Amino acid sequence: MTNDKQSWFRGVRSSKFRHVYGVPAKRDKCYDNIKITKNAHDSQFCAVNPKFLAVVTEVAGGGAFLVLPLNNTGRLDFNANRVTGHTGPVLDIKWNPFNDNVIASCSDDCTVKVWHIPDGGLSRNLTEWLVELQGHKRRVAYIEWHPVADNILFSAGFDHLVIVWDINRSEAINIIDRHPDVIYSMSLNRDGSLLATTCKDKKLRVFEPRSGIVVSEGICHAGTKASKVVFLGGSGRLLTTGFSRHSDRQYAVWSQHDLSAPLTCETIDSSSGIVFPFCDNDTNMVYLAGKGDGNIRYYEVVNEAPWLHYLSQFISGNPQRGLGVMPKRGITTSTCEVFRFFKLHATRGMCEPISMIVPRKSDQFQEDLYPDTVGTTPGLSAKDWISGMNSPPILISLKTGGGITTHKPRVYKSPQLPPATDVNTKKKFAFLSTETIPDYRPVDPLEISEKSQKTSSNQSTKIHQLQQRFGHVTIQNNTSINDNKNMEAVDIPNNESELRLAFTRQTDELRLVRRQLANSQLRVKELEEQIKKLQLQN
Repeated sequence: MTNDKQSWFRGVRSSKFRHVYGVPAKRDKCYDNIKITKNAHDSQFCAVNPKFLAVVTEVAGGGAFLVLPLNNTGRLDFNANRVTGHTGPVLDIKWNPFNDNVIASCSDDCTVKVWHIPDGGLSRNLTEWLVELQGHKRRVAYIEWHPVADNILFSAGFDHLVIVWDINRSEAINIIDRHPDVIYSMSLNRDGSLLATTCKDKKLRVFEPRSGIVVSEGICHAGTKASKVVFLGGSGRLLTTGFSRHSDRQYAVWSQHDLSAPLTCETIDSSSGIVFPFCDNDTNMVYLAGKGDGNIRYYEVVNEAPWLHYLSQFISGNPQRGLGVMPKRGITTSTCEVFRFFKLHATRGMCEPISMIVPRKSDQFQEDLYPDTVGTTPGLSAKDWISGMNSPPILISLKTGGGITTHKPRVYKSPQLPPATDVNTKKKFAFLSTETIPDYRPVDPLEISEKSQKTSSNQSTKIHQLQQRFGHVTIQNNTSINDNKNMEAVDIPNNESELRLAFTRQTDELRLVRRQLANSQLRVKELEEQIKKLQLQN
């Protein structure tokens, strides 16, 4: 009897997060009348930071996303300003973790673009980007910022490539070409030294992103639908969500150094929507949210089997299309909020904040709920990270630095030349690209005096003088050759290219005249020698 009691009675596990519950925002604190995209791509379509909310919207003939100041709640104006620079649907958006005014987006048009959003939001449609990253041959599905290094961005495309970008130089640091099929998701560990991906070939891979070396790989979930991966903080473990062979939704925990078999694999339910995992590294909690349903399950991560303990779930009758997550520095500590989602409703045009609350009677700062979290200062520069350095993230206290925002207006200088749109610019580039031919003729003193006067004279006046000079020379040549008979009209050059053509033509004429002069001198010498011979014979 005692053994039977022990088999079914396991007791209540003690945890300060056992009673966490979700609180949806009131209607006036939601963002209403948003034309949320209907794209079937499995990304979040939503990104948020302590300043702005960004949502991918439905537009015809291109790609756009909406950017709103966080306090601009309520019903949205139908003609609200958007970011409209992409020529294809936007598939993913992510805010720069170290600059609240900079957001990256990737699109069906095979490009990744980086944008600067002014404080206060957009006053007009934004079409001018800071940086355009071109390298993918097919549409770009997912992007991720490096969690520690400044201005390092990862992008995964439908061309089966993961490209690591240096935003400052607008160039690729590394191209990881180790996936035989479509990439489903990617995640970076806490210091950004490892990259994990899931793929359509049902494999989970862990890379060293600077070299592209595969650290480990293994078969992930057996189902045919998309699987997702996220690192569990700095624990050295990963969490994946996917489907079993019988289409049951499941999650699995893995050791990053051995992907031959999962540490644990559990069935969630039998629904059909893809499950997105979200990890809170500060509280060691994991949230699993299904796409197309209204449930958000949450678990506590532990360092021994069974690795995840189920806590509870937030249930809603409104299905979700995507979920944005507020960085920890943007949550409200006075209400004991530990996580905040921004839920895009699948059936109506609304974005609804959902706060995850730990019930506490006191409104004082709770030290045990809020350890130091990731701040706004990068731990490494892009150059240091590329050279091989690793660093943990720089942390801030939520007691003194909660709600901190950044304002760093950055101007990214692209090394690429601007496109030659007008004819004159094209001609200049064509001239600059031609090979320089040295000219060893003696310098005309008149030309030296003209060059010294060039700085004080206007360029147009100079060209006009040259036109007159060449025109005058041509007229003199015509008059001397034709003996002032039937003098033809002279074409005076109208622009720089015609002037160069005239100069080249006259140079060729002078070279021909010199050759004729040299030949005539040789002929004169031959005739003189013949005359001398005839004189001697006589």
